[in-house]
Amino acid sequence: MSHRPARFTLDPAFTVGTAGPRLFGSFVEHLGRCVYTGIFEPGHPTADEQGLRQDVLELVRELGVTTIRYPGGNFVSGYRWEDSVGPAASRPRRLDPAWHSTETNRFGLSEYMGFLRRLDPGAEPMMAVNLGTRGVGEALQLLEYANHAGGTALSDLRIAHGDEDPYGIRLWCLGNEMDGPWQTGHKTAREYGRLAAETARAMRQLDPGVELVACGSSSQAMPTFAAWEATVLEETYDLVDHISLHAYYWPEDGDVDSFLASAVDMEAFIARVVATADHVGARLKSKKRITLSFDEWNVWYLPEWEARSREFARDDWPQAPRLLEDRYSVTDAVVLGSLLIALLRHADRVAVACLAQLVNVIAPIMTEPGGPAWRQTTFFPFAQAARHGRGRVLDVRVDSPTYETRKYGEADLLHATAVRAEDGTVTVFAVNRDRTAPLPLEVALGRLGVTRVTGHSALADADPDARNTLTEPGRVVPHEVTGTAVADGTLTATLEPLSWNVIRLA
Repeated sequence: MSHRPARFTLDPAFTVGTAGPRLFGSFVEHLGRCVYTGIFEPGHPTADEQGLRQDVLELVRELGVTTIRYPGGNFVSGYRWEDSVGPAASRPRRLDPAWHSTETNRFGLSEYMGFLRRLDPGAEPMMAVNLGTRGVGEALQLLEYANHAGGTALSDLRIAHGDEDPYGIRLWCLGNEMDGPWQTGHKTAREYGRLAAETARAMRQLDPGVELVACGSSSQAMPTFAAWEATVLEETYDLVDHISLHAYYWPEDGDVDSFLASAVDMEAFIARVVATADHVGARLKSKKRITLSFDEWNVWYLPEWEARSREFARDDWPQAPRLLEDRYSVTDAVVLGSLLIALLRHADRVAVACLAQLVNVIAPIMTEPGGPAWRQTTFFPFAQAARHGRGRVLDVRVDSPTYETRKYGEADLLHATAVRAEDGTVTVFAVNRDRTAPLPLEVALGRLGVTRVTGHSALADADPDARNTLTEPGRVVPHEVTGTAVADGTLTATLEPLSWNVIRLA
């Protein structure tokens, strides 16, 4: 089957917003092997004196992540921050009810900050406070320990623990998924909104420069979605900066066509939260605009995890078990690329985004204890977007052939956006959702001033289920595409079936 060309027009006068580094964040939770034998493995052949795996650090640098959210996730709702500081040998072992595991606390707050410094001096911490089993007092203690220069009991304790300089953490999450009945300390919207407001007010008294994220719904499938956001923001609107969104996607009942259109759902989710937040702002007659923190998003085969979790022995509390170690295919990578496009297309309101998670747990990077680390298929779209997706996001309105999906109805075969960097170069990110046929693309370049193609990379494969594995870590990699050109102010390209594409223009 051949398609008519998909088309759109780019013009520097028509932009969405600016995509900054915080759109390319990730997430490290004490879950499975994300921390232990993931980023942290003393005794590994590549481990440094802090126990950090250098092979993993190199891959994380290549991935290009910026902001890293920590320590959870569901884990944070039982987190005792004071367990994670001080001499590692004397830290207590605790049961973690969120993931039915034993937490050694060998990797804690200081190690997290050390990881960020080793990763990149500009890497930004995003710390969550426990509003499940704890509250205002503990949040203030953690903030004082982390950010106060010295001269008080808690700041001097940090110095005594070896960190003379304050951490300077600006971005804080006020709990995690408090709408979810699975969450330790689950609350109603009004209960959580009041607690979040009290915590925010107190934290700002201690450190007026903090940025705060209120918990939105854990997914838009929740029965309380939108009503939750409205109630929470009624309590917190003037005290917080962002509200969170979480979304995971998988092919439900084998429905690959709908799975490929997952970004339709993500963009609708963003629009609904924006509408809810703006409605509350209008009712309050506020000039302030709440922005969004999409601080958990990914492809996650959630039903497989739910089925496996029912098999776990309730009297077994393992340390760093293999949990949520999804192995991603070419199809998964194309969907993840489309989700990145969705985030960029809403850069005017999405201020923060965190791919969940960074290593081993539904992650772009996999490791073996004592062995190698490698890139999953999903590594490549994220790394390319993080490298080339910063700048002014251009307004892209596609005229595309469509296809029918069971879940979302008619959807465009083309999903695309474009970003103009400060130096005037332009990057087009495009996904062809057709699983069997190529898609011709025509882009009118208007007054952009770009005249040539400097590269066209595609991630596609004859086997849509191809994956990178321990034994074949380089099975799937992006490849260069020939024939893409600019002539008479129009870019022409052919997008391979089921493909993620990055086209660079100068």
